[in-house]
Amino acid sequence: MADEIDYEGLPSNAGLGVNMLAGALAGISEHAVMFPIDSIKTRMQVFATSPLAVYSGVGNAFSRIASTEGVRALWRGVSSVILGAGPAHAVHFGTLEAVKELCGGNEAGNQWLATSLAGASGTIAADAFMNPFDVVKQRMQVHKSEFRSVWVCARSVYRAEGIGAFYVSYPTTLAITIPFNAIQYTVYDHLKKFMNPRNEYSPQSHIIAGGIAGAVAAAVTTPLDVAKTILQTRGASTEADIRNVKGMADAFKVIWARDGLKGFGRGLTPRVLTIMPSSALCWMSYEFFKAAIRSD
Repeated sequence: MADEIDYEGLPSNAGLGVNMLAGALAGISEHAVMFPIDSIKTRMQVFATSPLAVYSGVGNAFSRIASTEGVRALWRGVSSVILGAGPAHAVHFGTLEAVKELCGGNEAGNQWLATSLAGASGTIAADAFMNPFDVVKQRMQVHKSEFRSVWVCARSVYRAEGIGAFYVSYPTTLAITIPFNAIQYTVYDHLKKFMNPRNEYSPQSHIIAGGIAGAVAAAVTTPLDVAKTILQTRGASTEADIRNVKGMADAFKVIWARDGLKGFGRGLTPRVLTIMPSSALCWMSYEFFKAAIRSD
């Protein structure tokens, strides 16, 4: 009972340092655990001509990658995520909580506008930091990637394509993550309040609310995620139409020309399977670390 009283007595806004540290720890936990499914999602979203790189589903992709490349291939690029996820999530949650407090999101009642604005603000700041790490990660995830080192991959991309290659997908990333995080944080915050109106320490409500919020946001933003993957892996393609993609509109044209409407749903299942549990884990970890740090 003492733990519950301490948790209830904690202020809604714990301070920038606490929120950033909790966010960093939560981000690393989230990405590291779900990385293999994220690798499968990337493989399914890339348009490939090699029969070995065409997958019909999550199970098919897993078995084919494991049998032809080894299970370790599913973890290729995880070091890039770990390097970027901690600082990026620290920035994300620090900004999110600060904007929420500034806009009155911690006041009584349903503060839909404040929570949506907080979620969007957090992702704008975090994605500016994380985008280059995400480009490197996806270049290492693709079929027959030549890269085994983050630094070698980053240098190779820079030399071949310039600094712009690390940010060519940034507008598309924001087009995904602003609505994604606005939806996710709004759904999470209101589900958490509905399930736990007393604001007691309740990991179950954090897990359920986080998972549902992540699944909804992931499904809605999948078409944009397919476009982002094309932009971030274009340099690894041998096909002219993909290598010449300059932005989100070009990516949409390629998707439509090659696969029609169903192309915009590429990787939907692994994306939801990745984000639903990772979102649940992220929010549970964030709430846990935030409470644990403040109670020390």
